[in-house]
Amino acid sequence: MAVAADRLDTVFGALADPTRRAILARLTRGDATVGELAAPFRVSQPAISRHLKVLEHAGLISRTRRATARLSHLRAEPLREATVWLAGYRAFWEESYERLDELLASLQDQDREQEEEMVRSRPRDRNRRKGRRTP
Repeated sequence: MAVAADRLDTVFGALADPTRRAILARLTRGDATVGELAAPFRVSQPAISRHLKVLEHAGLISRTRRATARLSHLRAEPLREATVWLAGYRAFWEESYERLDELLASLQDQDREQEEEMVRSRPRDRNRRKGRRTP
């Protein structure tokens, strides 16, 4: 269990950086070199390489050599594990939303009842009861 928690910490740590998330999004389209991954960013290739090391350490990518190029490849399994962990909280949020919906409905019913009570308790115009018109 501790190993799984440590791995989850590492995955969420890697996902905490927007550049690394963008790199992962790019890798969903296929393998890429450091240069290809660095192109959209205003950072150096060594900085991208450091991001890739973090992603590799988290198990989110693997890296291979093809001739002189070093390709990065997305490994989605750790993302699945993070998703499963997050899904455990789904029931909590759904129950919270259901309670909120019930509270809202109750408040709306109370408002409706108060409005109806105000209408019932309004003093009637005596002239109207006697069929007289008011100027």
